Amino acid sequence: MYSTLSRILFKLEAETAHDLILGGLAKISRSGFLTGLLDKTHRARLAPLPHEVMGISFPNPLGLAAGLDKQGNACNALHALGFGWVELGTVTPLPQPGNPKPRVFRLREHNALINRMGFNSDGLARFRENVARADERIIKGINIGKNAATPMARSVCDYLACLEALHTEADYIAINISSPNTPDLRKLQRDDVLDPLLGALNRRRTELADECGRRVPLVLKIAPDLDGAALDAIANLSRKHHIDGLAATNTTSSRTGVKGHAHATETGGLSGSPLAAPSTAAVDRLFRNLQGEIPIIGIGGIDSPESALEKFQAGAELVQLYTGFIYRGPKLIREIVDGVRGGIGDGRSLRRGLDGVRG
Repeated sequence: MYSTLSRILFKLEAETAHDLILGGLAKISRSGFLTGLLDKTHRARLAPLPHEVMGISFPNPLGLAAGLDKQGNACNALHALGFGWVELGTVTPLPQPGNPKPRVFRLREHNALINRMGFNSDGLARFRENVARADERIIKGINIGKNAATPMARSVCDYLACLEALHTEADYIAINISSPNTPDLRKLQRDDVLDPLLGALNRRRTELADECGRRVPLVLKIAPDLDGAALDAIANLSRKHHIDGLAATNTTSSRTGVKGHAHATETGGLSGSPLAAPSTAAVDRLFRNLQGEIPIIGIGGIDSPESALEKFQAGAELVQLYTGFIYRGPKLIREIVDGVRGGIGDGRSLRRGLDGVRG
């Protein structure tokens, strides 16, 4: 069914198609009956593959990456498709339109996308309302960012505002400092800037935990365009500030693998198959530093069971989809979960089973 639908959608401008699909999923999410039907045809047919990470019991280790459901209003339907959890956002404190259109481009020959959305967001108040209406049983990561108009010197204020507003709604909060589409955002990855940012967020998280009796894990989402020394510095600072997870990686500014394509000169972040190798290399470098001390979420170029297993073999404990889901549709969820289950074998845990594959 999705192959027929995708042929129609891919004749439309990329963001128009995205808005149509998300609008439909948002309507389904508001209907218990329709969500239930979707669950019966997808999630209910998927055998669970439970895995505990960051103190969260995930029904399976495959999640939806941030960026698809930016406003948090299609959560129920997306979960019903079979994802182990859904990461929502990126949300910014104040509403903002994002970058001018067109801002999403398909590179179909490469199973890739380029986007320069720029954190288009309805803002915290609307986002929180949307998420509060979602099924509370769904595991939700919430991805937070800064407004484009916020001076870099005040970036921490935006992240703190998001943390304070959303910690009661989130199973974990992902700190997005790695989008290439907000000016200077990636400068927050420099250790002299990241150190105080993570320190402030960890302190406030601790205060909120004392107030509410619930500690919300913090995940740091990083870029694939960092060298080994920068990745080591991020791993060390994450350890220092008790960050609970690292998401590797966001989209890339590189055009390696797509040079010559008509859209290759478009600015923005490249995702999909060309991102597989650099994101896996980042996972591997982080794992070698951390040795499992901080779990890693592998993201980038996952479009098959084999590409998912590569992330686990590199050291990831969870993986997320975005672009592969756009091209392959819901059937990819089942293929990957079943493929990962088969790749583990003999009933061992995900970590031990894949440690065996790592050798």
